[in-house]
Amino acid sequence: MRLSRARIQNYRSIIDTGEFEVEQLKTILVGPNEAGKTAILQALQQINPPPNVKKLNPLRDYPRSQYTKISRGDIEPKDINVVSVIFKLDDEDREKAPKRLTEKEILYKFERRLDNSACHQLIGVDRPVFSDVKIDLLKLVYHLDRNIPQEGVKEHEKSLEKLINDWADNKIITNDASTLKTWLDSKLVHVDEENEKESERWRKLSDEINYIIEYGDFLKYLDNNKPIFVLYSNYFRVKPIIHLGNLAKRIASNTLDDDSYDYGNICLLNLLGFSAEELSDLGKVADPSHTTNNLDTYREKLDKRSYELNAASVELTTHIVKVWNPNESKSEASKLKLVADGQYLKVVVEDDIGIEVELDQRSEGFQWLVSFFIVFFAEAKGKHKNTILLLDEPGVSLHALKQREFRKTISLLANENQTIYSTHSPFMVGPDELDLVRVVELTDRRVGTKVHTTVSSSDPAALLPLQEALGYDLAQSLFSNQRNLILEGLTDYWYIEAISNLFKESNKTYLNDKISLIPANTASKVVYFATILVSHNLKVAALLDSDNAGDQAAKQEAGSVSAPFRC
Repeated sequence: MRLSRARIQNYRSIIDTGEFEVEQLKTILVGPNEAGKTAILQALQQINPPPNVKKLNPLRDYPRSQYTKISRGDIEPKDINVVSVIFKLDDEDREKAPKRLTEKEILYKFERRLDNSACHQLIGVDRPVFSDVKIDLLKLVYHLDRNIPQEGVKEHEKSLEKLINDWADNKIITNDASTLKTWLDSKLVHVDEENEKESERWRKLSDEINYIIEYGDFLKYLDNNKPIFVLYSNYFRVKPIIHLGNLAKRIASNTLDDDSYDYGNICLLNLLGFSAEELSDLGKVADPSHTTNNLDTYREKLDKRSYELNAASVELTTHIVKVWNPNESKSEASKLKLVADGQYLKVVVEDDIGIEVELDQRSEGFQWLVSFFIVFFAEAKGKHKNTILLLDEPGVSLHALKQREFRKTISLLANENQTIYSTHSPFMVGPDELDLVRVVELTDRRVGTKVHTTVSSSDPAALLPLQEALGYDLAQSLFSNQRNLILEGLTDYWYIEAISNLFKESNKTYLNDKISLIPANTASKVVYFATILVSHNLKVAALLDSDNAGDQAAKQEAGSVSAPFRC
């Protein structure tokens, strides 16, 4: 199933985002600081978080300005919706649906409340309620009881009354359908088989109750197969050196010093398939007793540790190299190794001549990539095709060009793992991805965070990454032609263009169409344009006006990077 729409309410800075669409592959949240982008991702994770993620806490998570409603008892956490989502079902899901629903376009809705309870339903079909079978049940009971010579409440009516126990007409009976089915089956022998009308009524009730049971089973299937929502924050970092014994004690006593940092380390251990205690025990100096069985067992555990570390190293290196794209001419180290050394687990990077350095001696961007892939593979291990990635400001420490590469990686991950990420960077929004953008803004604390499906906002800061992305794309168009003529201003552009067209109409030599005319606005900016174009190995010439004192410096600088024409 794929996430289709979402709505966040009553969570931190969010009163009600309004319902917003989520793209099938990836969705981009943009907006200024303190707009509520992180809160949206954190709330979405509560739909189906990985183990050990903190649950909703009314004191911490309900909007502070409205908390008195809870403290006074005006409203209960069990009645407060926090996040509701709607999933589109794929073919595999629809195969599990009741037969009467296979031809219908149905959606799955799931809601999480502030007390961490949840409810779900199918959208596009009516929910089974007691009124669907009530009339036929009462008529069947009347048929069964009418020939019994008994005063007061009769046998079958009494048994049904005990079962339904004052059910309201709108009561959803999916959880009670099996009990009702048992009661109905027990009454078949009492139905007059000569009475076709009552026999048909029994069959109709049986079919309806079977459908209700199938409906309930289908809901349970969808609930059990919801995607896991994996949230990755920049605070989740893997330490380059982990003392296994110390970490094992803190995990056992639940006294983690730093949840965010330890979270990355615990994910690393989960990826390896070991606990901190197991790796710590294997690293202790004491040898096992010198019996053959003990030695073989100890050797097997050590081999398993070595092989798991090697396998994880290869997997991480493969994915990191695709994004990092190391420069071979600079011998950039990119081979990752996980090494167990006594009581320490080390994360090191090896270069092409075999030199190893700890992870923290590499750039912040490289450390971020390593930590991201470790957390992702650990949390989504074995469920890569049923995971929704929530990335909070991914790649902020990466260089702009690396961010563009990582944007492509997100697109690849999104093919199997639907992805929602927030960003401030124009390099994390492609010029062809504006339809994937959701603008997040918080212009009034009393109104709270809002999400706009269309690219619009009353806050200019919210749209800044999109404007910069478009501006960068336009700037890149400068580098589309191999040969370029830089002009001082727009007037020069008009003169050159008009004269060239006149020559062309007169069948005389005119300016080659493959030469790009680039107005620099002023003579002082000619050198900047020329420098940028030359750095891209493009051919550059500059057209400068007649000499004057103000233009001398610009002409000298332009002459050093391009071939200047003077007129």
